[in-house]
Parts: sequence; C-alpha cells; structure tokens
Amino acid sequence: MIIIADGGSTKTNWCLVTEEGKKVYFNTEGYNPYFAPKEYIIQSLKESLPTDLEKDNITEVNYYGAGCSTPEMRKIVEDAMQVVFSKSKVNIGHDLLAAARALLGNNEGFAAILGTGTNTCLYDGKDVVNNIDSGAYILGDEGSGCYIGKKLLVDYLRGYMPEAVRKAFWEEFKLTPDDINEIVYTQPRANRFCASFSKFVYDNNVNIEYSRNLVRTSFEDFFKNLVTHYPDYQKYTFNCIGSVGYNFRNVLEEVCTENGMTVGNIIRSPIDNLVKYHLELAPSSL
Repeated sequence: MIIIADGGSTKTNWCLVTEEGKKVYFNTEGYNPYFAPKEYIIQSLKESLPTDLEKDNITEVNYYGAGCSTPEMRKIVEDAMQVVFSKSKVNIGHDLLAAARALLGNNEGFAAILGTGTNTCLYDGKDVVNNIDSGAYILGDEGSGCYIGKKLLVDYLRGYMPEAVRKAFWEEFKLTPDDINEIVYTQPRANRFCASFSKFVYDNNVNIEYSRNLVRTSFEDFFKNLVTHYPDYQKYTFNCIGSVGYNFRNVLEEVCTENGMTVGNIIRSPIDNLVKYHLELAPSSL
C-alpha cells in the first residue's frame, strides 16, 4: 500500500492506494514546517489519521507540502512522518511540484497555486525549473486567500468598507479592531486567520461590486508582481490549483486574458491528478 498526500498550509488531502488498487481518501490539517515543528506534526497526525489505517502495511509515503522548498524544511516533515509511518519509505516534495505534476503531468508549462498562500513556477515536465519567491504571507503571496483576507481586514480597520459590508462583517464575526490586531500580531498561524476571510468575500452578496473589485485587484497584483516576470510567460497556458483560484475563477480568467495568457486548467485540488501521476506516469518515485 502507498500513500500520496498534498499538504497546504490549512489542509492536507491524503489518498491511500491499496494493493488491490482501491483508493481511500481522508483529510488532516496542513503542516507547513515554517509554522508547525516536528513535535506538533507528529502529535497532530497521531490524533487525526483514521484509526483503522494500517500504518505498518504502508510501504511508501509520498508527501508534497507547503513550505517544503528547502532541504531543512523537508527534513522537519520527513522526520515527523518517519516517526508516524515507521515501516514506510518517506518521500517529501514541495507542494509547487505537486501542483505542476497534477496540472501538467509530463508536459512542460506554467503552474500556480492560489490557496491560503501563493506560488508559481515554470515546469519542464519533470521538475520545477524556475520559481519566483512568493514572499510568503507577510511580504507577498499576492492573489492568495491570505492576501484577499488582509485587504478586507485593512478596509475594515481603516473604515474603507462600505457600510452594508461592514455591518455584515460585524454580525458574522463580532471582531473589534483590537481583536484583529491581537490575533494577527500575537497568536500563531496568522496566515490561516487572514485567509479565512476570503470565504466571507466569496459569500458576500451585500455589495458584489466591492467584493469583486477586492478580488480583481488581488489577482492584478498577482500577475503584476509574479506571473509577468517569467520569461516569455505569454507563450504558456495559465494553469492553477487551489480553492481561491477555483472559487474566483471567473475573475481570475478575466485578469489572465487581460495579461495575454490563455487559460488552461483551473482546479480546486491536485490529489486525484497527483495519484494518477504516481500510479501511471511515475510509479514508486517522487
């Protein structure tokens, strides 16, 4: 039995493939090693994995995760996974590689993640060959759920929000400016907190023009500061994975077209395509 997992900063999607080819899906929280140390990952997995999961019979774990872009960060996750899956070969890759393989298979092209965070790359059909640093949620992450959430919170704090939206925000969250500042600056996982408000933007029907403009300017920043800096970017199709890109795909497609790119695949989660990649295109290898 093998496991393929795609881990974002918020959630990890897992697929167990049995010897008979049966696929069993389950979820845990996300394990970004920049925010989750080894001990935390171990404890969370012990509490979150299905109780009937036969860990000793799993021969291989292929985990792709947010934050796993350097050997040091991959080692944190690998060590934690090896404790939990002690009889398995553990392979750790970056979630950007998972996105590229899920979107493009063995074909070269452009791939992006637009979820809690943002990432982009050029892919040669096997590996990521060009990646502009997203800057993460404090310095960058344009177009992400966190970026959209931050823009919303800034409008709320500064009084720029239309009155009807401000009222709806208060009725749903009951957060004062002091509450928001305390959570963002003193509590862990501020990126998840900010990203959680992208759902309010998506669900808000009080002032659709306001919400749409907030998302549009976020995607415009994403293209201006990241996508358009790739060499010959317009020769590639635009392929994207993530809940934010998927939920706001109508606006994303507009901005993409305005920047001279043809829209390719925009999907919510890579897990199904990633499983297919491992079973058909690259069996038993990360």
